[in-house]
Amino acid sequence: MEKHEYTDDYQDKTLYIPGPTEVRDDVLEAMSQPMFGHRMDQMTDLYTTIVEDTKTFLETDNDIIILTASGTEFWETSTLNLVDEHMLCTTCGSFGERHANVADRLGKNVDRLEYEWGNAVKPADVREALESSTVEYDVVTCVMNESSTGVRNPIEEIGDVVAEYPDTYFVVDAVSCLGGDYIDIEKHNIDVIFTSSQKAFAMPPGLAICAVSDDAYERELENDSASWYGGFQRCLDYYDRKGQTHSTPAIPVMLAYRKQMKYMLEEGHDTRDQRHREMAEYTRSWAREHFEMFPEDGYESRTVACIENTQDIDVAATIDAVSEKYDMAFSNGYGSTLGETTFRIGHMGEHDIESIKMLTDAIEDVADL
Repeated sequence: MEKHEYTDDYQDKTLYIPGPTEVRDDVLEAMSQPMFGHRMDQMTDLYTTIVEDTKTFLETDNDIIILTASGTEFWETSTLNLVDEHMLCTTCGSFGERHANVADRLGKNVDRLEYEWGNAVKPADVREALESSTVEYDVVTCVMNESSTGVRNPIEEIGDVVAEYPDTYFVVDAVSCLGGDYIDIEKHNIDVIFTSSQKAFAMPPGLAICAVSDDAYERELENDSASWYGGFQRCLDYYDRKGQTHSTPAIPVMLAYRKQMKYMLEEGHDTRDQRHREMAEYTRSWAREHFEMFPEDGYESRTVACIENTQDIDVAATIDAVSEKYDMAFSNGYGSTLGETTFRIGHMGEHDIESIKMLTDAIEDVADL
C-alpha cells in the first residue's frame, strides 16, 4: 500500500455509522488538557473516577476494567482467562464468527451454534446444545448486538439458560450497544460483558470497557495461564492496590471518558435506553415505509438498523451523494455478502430522533424515495 498523506483538510461529516459515532465538543476538548504521569496521584483520581462512575451508570457491583484497546481485546482476554478446553460460540453474523475464530487460533475446542445471517440466537437452542453436549463447556459466548446484521440477541433469556450450568461462564460481546441498550448484568448471569468507548458511550475510540463477575475472577485464579494484558487478576488487583492501570493508558481518552460519563450519569441508564429505543423505532418505521428491515422480526437492534435494499438503490452511490450534499455519513451493508443488498444506520450515542430524521430526509432526497 502506498502512503496516503493526511492533510488536515477534510470536511466534517456527521456520523451515522455503526461506530465511531458523534462526540460532544467539550468531550473532545477534554483530551487537550496538559499531560501528566500515569503513576501520579492525578491518574489515581482520574482512573478511580471513571471506573466507579461506570459501575454506577451500569448499575452493577461487578468489577470494571478499562483498558487502552479495542473492545475486541476481550475476545482474547476472556478466552485465555476462562477456557481450559471447550467453549460454545453462538454465531449469527460476522462478529460472533470472529469471536469463534479467535478462540480457534488460541487452540481451544470450539463448537459453534450457527444461524443464518439475519436470524437471532434462540435460548431453546442454547439449552439443547448444553444438554446434548458430550463435553462440559467452560464458556458460552454471544454477541448482544450483531452490528453486521442489525440483530439484537435475547441475551437476558440466554443468560438465564446458562445460569442452570454453574460451571459454565457466560461471555457477552456488547461492543455496539452497551450504554444505549439496558442490560441487568447480574440478574442474567453475565460473567463478562465488554464494549468499546466509541460506540453507544459516544466517546473517542481507544478504550475497552469490561465488567467481570466475582466468579469469573475466581475462575481465572484456578487457571494455569491467562491473558497478561487483560488478565482479570492483574488488572483488578492493581486497581485495588494502586487505583490505576498496570500499563500506561491513553490518558487523553480517559479524560474525555470522565467528561462524557458525567453526561451519561446525568441522563441515567433507563432514560438513555429509552432514547435509543425511540430512535430505533423511528428508524424501523421509516425503513419499512421505503424498504424492509433485514433482521428477523422482533430481534432488531436498538443501536444499529440494518435495512434491506428492496428498492435496489445504488447503496455506494447514495452514501457518496449524501456525504457530498449533506455532510452525513451512513454505512453500506457488511462485507461482500451484504454490501449492496443492505445498508446500515447507527442510531446511538448522542443522537436523537430529530438528528436521525435529518439523515433519513437526506437519503429520501438523494435516492428519490
